[in-house]
Amino acid sequence: MSSAGQRLSLATILVFCLSNLAPAMLGVVLFVYLPPYLASHLGVSLAVIGGVWASVRLIDLGIDPLLGHLMDRTDTRYGRYRVWLAAGVPVFALGTYMLFMAPQGIGGGYLFFWLFFLYVGNSIINLSQTAWSATLATGYDERSRIFGILTAVGVIAAVVSLLVPVFAPMLGITAPGADVRAMGWMIIACTPLGIWLATWFTPERVNRATVHQFVARDYLEIVTKPEVVRLYLAQVMLTLGPGWMSAMYLFYFQDVRGFTSQQSTILLLIYILIGVAGAPLTARLATRIGKHRTLMVTTTAFSLGLLTIPFYPKGNLLLMAPGMAWAGFMAAGFGLMVNAMMADVGDEIRLHQGKERISLLYALLSFAGKLTAGFAIGLTFPLLAFFGYNAGEHAHNTPQAVKALEWIFIAGPIVFVMLGGVCVWGWKLDAAKHAAIRAELDARDAAALAQAAILADLGAAPSAALVVEDAT
Repeated sequence: MSSAGQRLSLATILVFCLSNLAPAMLGVVLFVYLPPYLASHLGVSLAVIGGVWASVRLIDLGIDPLLGHLMDRTDTRYGRYRVWLAAGVPVFALGTYMLFMAPQGIGGGYLFFWLFFLYVGNSIINLSQTAWSATLATGYDERSRIFGILTAVGVIAAVVSLLVPVFAPMLGITAPGADVRAMGWMIIACTPLGIWLATWFTPERVNRATVHQFVARDYLEIVTKPEVVRLYLAQVMLTLGPGWMSAMYLFYFQDVRGFTSQQSTILLLIYILIGVAGAPLTARLATRIGKHRTLMVTTTAFSLGLLTIPFYPKGNLLLMAPGMAWAGFMAAGFGLMVNAMMADVGDEIRLHQGKERISLLYALLSFAGKLTAGFAIGLTFPLLAFFGYNAGEHAHNTPQAVKALEWIFIAGPIVFVMLGGVCVWGWKLDAAKHAAIRAELDARDAAALAQAAILADLGAAPSAALVVEDAT
C-alpha cells in the first residue's frame, strides 16, 4: 500500500476509479435529463418536481453524517470501505430502475420515495469511494493526482451516457423518452460491473488503531473547525452554481438559444468531455501553485466564460462550442480540489484527535453537495413556474417567460461559483504544512505498528508470558 512518499501505479488508480462509472453517469442524467423527462413525458408538474427534490434533500439531512460515522467505525476482515461500496450496489441500482422506468401517472409520493431510496444508495457509494481514495493516497500532491484521475474517469463515463440521446435516433430509438430510459439501463448495468472490479482488485489501507468511540465533543470540534466550515460552504456554492445550470440546461439551450435537443446534448458533451483534460491539468496546476489558489483561478475563469454565453449567435453550434468547452474545462477542477483539500484537513484532525474521521468529513461534503443540488431544482423549477414558463412538450411560452429563463440561468451560477472561490481565500493548509503533518502521522503509525508487533510476539511466546506473570 502506498505510503506518503510512494506513487500509486496508474493501473491501481484506474481500476479503483471504475467505481465512479455509474455515479458519474447518474450525476449528469439525474439533473439534466430526468426532471425534464418527468415534466414533459410523464406529466409531473414543475412545482411538484421542484418540491419533491427539495423535500428529499431536507429529509436526507442526517443520512450522510450517520453513514460517515458508521463507516469510520467499521472494521472487517475485508476492509472498511470495501464492504460499504459493495453494499451500495443493490440500493443504487434498484432506485435507478424505479425512477427511470417509472410508469405514466406517477405522483409526488412515488417520486419522493424512490428518489430518496436512490440518494441513500448514491450516498453509500460516494462516501465509501471518496474516503477510500483519501486512504489510497496520503501525500499532498498524490491526492491531487488520484482525485484528478477519478474526476477524469467520471467525465468519460458521463460522456458515454450522453452519447445515448445523440445516437438513439440512428439506432431506431425514437419513442418519446426512450433515450432517457436507455440511459437508465446503462447506469444500472455499469453499477455492479464497475464496483465489483474496484472492490476486487484495489488494496485497502485501514488505520485500525484509530477506530475509537465517537463522542459529541469530537463532532462539535469537527463541524466548527474553520477549514471544515470553509470547505463546506465552498461545496455548497460550487454545487449550487453548476447544479442551477443543469436544472435548466435543456430549457435554456432549446427555448433561449435556439438549439435542437440533439444539438444541446452535443454542447453538453463538449462541456463534460473537456473535463478529461481539465481535471488532470487542474491537478497538475495545484502542485505548482497550491490547491486553494487553483480553485480560485478556476472559479474566476468559469464565471468570466459564462458571461460570454448569451452573446454567441443563436443556434450556431460551432461558435457556441468554444464557450462551453471553456466553462467545462474550468468546472472540472471544482470537486477534485475541494475533495483533495478536505483529505488534507482529515489528516490534520487525525493528528490532533488521534481518530479517523475522514468518512465523516466527506459525509459533510456529500451532504452539502446533495442538499444544494436538490435545492437547485427545488428553487429553479418553482421560480420558472412563477414567471410563467411552461415545460410541457408542446408548450408555447411568452417572450417574458423566455427572458426570465435567460436571466435566471446565467445570473445564479456566476454569483454562486464566485462565492465558492472566495471561501478558500487565505487558506493556510498548504503543501509544506501538510508535509509536516504527514511526517508526524507516519511516525506515529509506524510506532503503533511496531508496538502491536511486539505485543503479538509476546502473546505468541509462552516463556515471555511466564516472565510477565512472574514479574507481577
